[in-house]
Amino acid sequence: MVRWAVLGPGRIAESVAGDFPHVADGELVAVGSRSLERAEQFARAHGIARAYGSYDELLADAEVDAVYVATPHTWHVAHGTAVLEAGKALLMEKSFTATLAGAESLVALARARGVFAMEAMWTRFQPAIVRMRELIAEGAIGEVRGVEADLGAERPFDPEDRLFSLDLGGGTILDLGVYVVSLAQMVLGNPTSVAVTGSLMSSGVDGESSYLLSYGDGRSATLRAAFYSSPGAARVVGTKGWIDIPPRFHHPDRIVLHRPGGTDPEEIVLPPASRGYSLEVDEVNRCLAAGLTESPTMPLDDTLAVQAVLQQAADEIGVPLTDHLPTPTNFQRSSGQKSVESVVTPDRR
Repeated sequence: MVRWAVLGPGRIAESVAGDFPHVADGELVAVGSRSLERAEQFARAHGIARAYGSYDELLADAEVDAVYVATPHTWHVAHGTAVLEAGKALLMEKSFTATLAGAESLVALARARGVFAMEAMWTRFQPAIVRMRELIAEGAIGEVRGVEADLGAERPFDPEDRLFSLDLGGGTILDLGVYVVSLAQMVLGNPTSVAVTGSLMSSGVDGESSYLLSYGDGRSATLRAAFYSSPGAARVVGTKGWIDIPPRFHHPDRIVLHRPGGTDPEEIVLPPASRGYSLEVDEVNRCLAAGLTESPTMPLDDTLAVQAVLQQAADEIGVPLTDHLPTPTNFQRSSGQKSVESVVTPDRR
């Protein structure tokens, strides 16, 4: 039984904690916040035994084996470093960090310490996506040649919201782009070239981002993320058919297999037994039981490859992403007016 803690009880943490009754071989035993009152409220809501008013106290708890970090992107390096240095398994909310350099530093630390770390890309563990990967491996659609995906979330501009704050890693690249890029990377591998376009909002974050990933052999991915409504669908195209992932593709309950030659489409319905968040926690628990320090389904090299595309997107669009680096004086302190834990994540209900 893996003993879990939440670091940063924001909105996405509420969803993940609410799925813990569906987790196999794991229990949620502690929560840490910069505010003891907030930690205690979160603990009462989810039946958690221990609440801490500081992250240091949480990480000093010897009865915590693994920590789910749900603070804003720019604080992932500082908080992830602290978790790994405490020798506890790390499940880091996506995107893994704000910058590629930050992701590289966390991955290097995890590997040097031999401590488990994984990005919380719940999409890869949804039953429908697992089946899609099996069909691709079986050759059901021939050789995969392309991926198309879009993900939008209508978010009116609010300069006080984390989503529109440069200091907290706001913008579509890290919150929505990570989904479309991760899907393409999962199916096609690492691109050889990336072309990006997008637009900036008045606060300096991007309000939309589009990606053309090329693979040097004609394969490609066309991807889009935006702070306005869009279908939220995806398609994987092969030489002998294609697979549609209906909206919302990042947590689907079905896929549709299409084969040419007049064959009717085959709808494959595979909803998760829970809201879907428990599946990423289950993966960590399985890996720890097997003595693994990385997930074979969501390996750290895949995280780095995705982060490299996101970094290039930020650079080309002109979004100056930064990480708060770990120091003894800033571990507990958030930057700006928002709490470190006040995370508003699009389309995660």
